[in-house]
Amino acid sequence: MREPLLTVEKLEVVYHRVATAVHDVSFAVPRGKVVAVLGSNGAGKTTTLRAISGFIGLDNAHVTRGAITFADRRIENLDPRAVAAMGVVLVPEREKVFENLTVAENLEAAVMRRSGARSRGARTEMVYSYLPALARLRGREAGYLSGGERQALGLGSALMCEPDLLLVDEMSLGLAPIIVADLIERLRRICQEQGLTALLVEQNAAVALDVADYIYVMENGRIVFSGGPNALLKHQDIREFYLGHGGRERRSYRDVKQYRKRARWYG
Repeated sequence: MREPLLTVEKLEVVYHRVATAVHDVSFAVPRGKVVAVLGSNGAGKTTTLRAISGFIGLDNAHVTRGAITFADRRIENLDPRAVAAMGVVLVPEREKVFENLTVAENLEAAVMRRSGARSRGARTEMVYSYLPALARLRGREAGYLSGGERQALGLGSALMCEPDLLLVDEMSLGLAPIIVADLIERLRRICQEQGLTALLVEQNAAVALDVADYIYVMENGRIVFSGGPNALLKHQDIREFYLGHGGRERRSYRDVKQYRKRARWYG
């Protein structure tokens, strides 16, 4: 197995000191790979991502058990600014752009790990090269952008922070398939050419299958399946629930039996 850049071990997250949202979750993200956590709404995916990024503290929630290790350093319950300074950067939801600032000003507002006008200028041009729509729209206020353009701006702002690990929350949500396909292809190219590692959480199984090297399925705050895209496609229950085909009439979520947890790793 390739060396993990991020390891989550027996993670437990509690909201308001009473409600447990994530139970005993463990997974790893190898360097240079794209890993997806797939699950329906309310499965605990976003909670897990926010626990890694440090933003969970803003939700009155805490990691109460387990460990999150990034590049051999423990990061659970750290301030999000400290986590970002280490190179773990969350791609913000598209609603989180600064609507009264232009595209260029949004990128300028990103906090870089290394200072200097030359470094910032080179970084901005790199973002524009991967996301040319932002270059064309650099003078437009973000509040007038479409959903796909805002998502691209969120990705561009994250890239300005010079990440080693990108955390991507529901990139496909609410976007047309053709826009999602374009964004995912750009994300794949960025990771490959810049040597980045990415962790995505998704409800869209097609997106996870298309971009991820390895996939975890989460239900009710627990990991219930892990495997490569081919293993996921071969699993009858996962095909039936997440892809809507399995040789039988599609059942409701409550009727789909628990998937067998698998712990296979890839090299």
